[in-house]
Amino acid sequence: MNMSEDSSSLDLLVRTLRDQCLLKGHSGIRGLGIVFRRMDIDFSKGIVYPELRLAIARYGLIMSEGYLQTLFHALDKDNNGWIDFAEFMAVLREPMNARRTKVVMEAFDHFDVNSDGKLSIEDLKVFYTANAKNHPKYLSGEWTLDQTLRSFLDSIDSPDDPDGVVTREEFLDYYAGVSATIDDDSYFVMMMRSCYGLPQR
Repeated sequence: MNMSEDSSSLDLLVRTLRDQCLLKGHSGIRGLGIVFRRMDIDFSKGIVYPELRLAIARYGLIMSEGYLQTLFHALDKDNNGWIDFAEFMAVLREPMNARRTKVVMEAFDHFDVNSDGKLSIEDLKVFYTANAKNHPKYLSGEWTLDQTLRSFLDSIDSPDDPDGVVTREEFLDYYAGVSATIDDDSYFVMMMRSCYGLPQR
């Protein structure tokens, strides 16, 4: 098998797993990542084959043993019986094209008022207060404004460790999952601009 055939085969293997994850919604890929991180009790940031099989099963995906073995060996390029977790997730998460990435970064920069590369409640208060005040739990008095804004941040933050701060990487990660469920570039861009109050172009 030549290199282009090898790459094509890996793409097909990864797409199969990606499609199964996305059946769980736009956060499906992130959800699988959470399962892996919770299993990494020794903080090795690596995955051996039994961990891959166990994580897939715990996440509720039905994949054949043959498929999983083929996928693992295709990802284990140096044949050391171990794959890097971050690299695995990067391959699994279909990259956004330049047009989509640009509008996601524009949305992030729009909210990052102090330009520190992180979104916090203080950043959101500048641009998102009006939206937050329309939230049913705010209107009912169940949540304060800060709680409502924190809920928005937590929906984008790393679900296994929400800290009330969203980094540029976490923001991109979240919208890569959303992007994977939307085929049309123009619709994705329009949705982002509408959602974040960005000027339509």
